[in-house]
Amino acid sequence: MNVYHGSYVAIYDIDLAKCEPKKDFGQGFYVTKLRSQAEFWAVRKGVRKRSDCIITEFEFDEDAYDDSNVNVLRFEDYNDAWFDFVIQNRKTKKPTHNYDIIEGPVADDKIQNRILRFLNNDITREEFFEQLTHPEPSHQICFCTVNSLQYLKRNTHNIVFNIEDIGEKIVENLIIDYGKSERKASEFFFSSETFGKLADISTKFYQKSWQEIYELLKNEI
Repeated sequence: MNVYHGSYVAIYDIDLAKCEPKKDFGQGFYVTKLRSQAEFWAVRKGVRKRSDCIITEFEFDEDAYDDSNVNVLRFEDYNDAWFDFVIQNRKTKKPTHNYDIIEGPVADDKIQNRILRFLNNDITREEFFEQLTHPEPSHQICFCTVNSLQYLKRNTHNIVFNIEDIGEKIVENLIIDYGKSERKASEFFFSSETFGKLADISTKFYQKSWQEIYELLKNEI
């Protein structure tokens, strides 16, 4: 299976110790079979770091699922088991499981906000799932251990695209035109439908001027 990792740097050597904790499935190296999802994250990280947006492609050997020496957990959909597992991992930086590989859907920005509301006791579990209607297709595989990485081989090329200037100019103008702080301006831009279209390389929005993208964003406002 071809899988992708979106970032602001090309990945040559995977160092699990440098991976961030408190993610959906805990600390580990994350990839997705959905190239559009990797593109979204590459754009998001690249713009924030004021760097290139880079997708590193890997080949995942699915024989891992049948290897008795590899401890695998797979979630087919958003369900109670997935919810409990994500909550467990997002509460602490400490390891919460002994799985090598975990596969399942992603807690995107909207779902993350609902998880935070649940953790703050603002909504119940039932309300969380009631609000989870028609989620966008998502997918992630987390490689949690050195043992798991033997099944992930890097392909020889990277996909590089640069939209740093677009994001930088738009955030600057949100600050000026709407009196937003830099944090609020960035949060609004990165969670907008316009950014979603910009991050989707198939739309070729990255070929437009920042002014054109900003006009689209203003329509959302």
